[in-house]
Amino acid sequence: MSNHSTAAPALNTSTILIVDAATVNASTSGAAPTLPPEIAANDITSRANYFYSFLASLGFVAGCFLLYSFIQTYRAQRRLAWLECLLWVFCSFQLLLLLLSLHIVAYRPSYMETTGLGCAVLSFFINMASLCGLLVLVLMAYVLTFDPPSHALLRKPRVCGPLVVLSSFLTCLLLAGLRGTGRGAQHDHICIMDPVRVSYAATKMCLVFLAPYSLQTGLLIVGCARQWKSKGRFLSGSEEGPMFLTVTGAMFCCLLFYNVVLLRGVQGQTTGERSPMERALHTVAELVLFSGSSVSLLLVLAIRRPCRDSLVQVFRQLRDCCQRPGRPQQNRNIIAPHIEIVDTLQDIEKDSSDGY
Repeated sequence: MSNHSTAAPALNTSTILIVDAATVNASTSGAAPTLPPEIAANDITSRANYFYSFLASLGFVAGCFLLYSFIQTYRAQRRLAWLECLLWVFCSFQLLLLLLSLHIVAYRPSYMETTGLGCAVLSFFINMASLCGLLVLVLMAYVLTFDPPSHALLRKPRVCGPLVVLSSFLTCLLLAGLRGTGRGAQHDHICIMDPVRVSYAATKMCLVFLAPYSLQTGLLIVGCARQWKSKGRFLSGSEEGPMFLTVTGAMFCCLLFYNVVLLRGVQGQTTGERSPMERALHTVAELVLFSGSSVSLLLVLAIRRPCRDSLVQVFRQLRDCCQRPGRPQQNRNIIAPHIEIVDTLQDIEKDSSDGY
């Protein structure tokens, strides 16, 4: 009994002495204790993932409300203006991107493990949804700057829809061919959305980022010059103009950051294997890329007046529902309504169609 009672304290004492000796060595060396690079990189990735999860939740709620608002507008007017149709399609693609980004939220700081074919299919749909959204913004830039008549070719859904889908499909099919299936189509390995490869990164930079924004910039410059000569108003005087410029500017910043990090990773891959901090930076860049979808949906909800008015109306209805029954209402000042009749976008399109 005595032998067992003295053995346990001796083991604890030696353990404490080892820990104390390590602490003394760290303090006498004068250097602060540092975490291994893998732990520090995982910490950065986890913090970025938490922030993106919160932002993506807000964006998803905003996107669902925007779709609800568009449905209510269609039920009330039995039609949508062409810009509203484009904006509805754009918001739908951004919601799809948020759903496709769930694999990052679920598995980071690790990576999702799947077959090479499954990873290639996921990357294909992400690139296609992103490019379709950018091409829809190009169509919005065309409508806002040139204000074409309703019978114009690029204002017909049966022309614009197949054009956007076919262009995105062919571009993403080229990227899928450059990407390949990695180590094997049926073998499980970690899934990286965009591989660090020179040909793939350069092609994506040119076709998925530079080409759509070059078209947007060219349309805006030509439209501004055309309106300046005719002394017209900027972006046809539409209230959708500031919303469009804000959304496309926010998405431009997110896409630019991601593509720069992707090209930087290609340069690091040529010199040697990437460090854990570089891999963490690549993950943060992916989260910034998908954050552009959340930010764009929130900006549309905050800037576009009909959507903002619908949100305020919903809050008022919730406040009225939450009031207790029998609660005396506060004194209200009755103000005579002021009615102002203005030409809406639907009326302009109708007049233009009647004129042609």
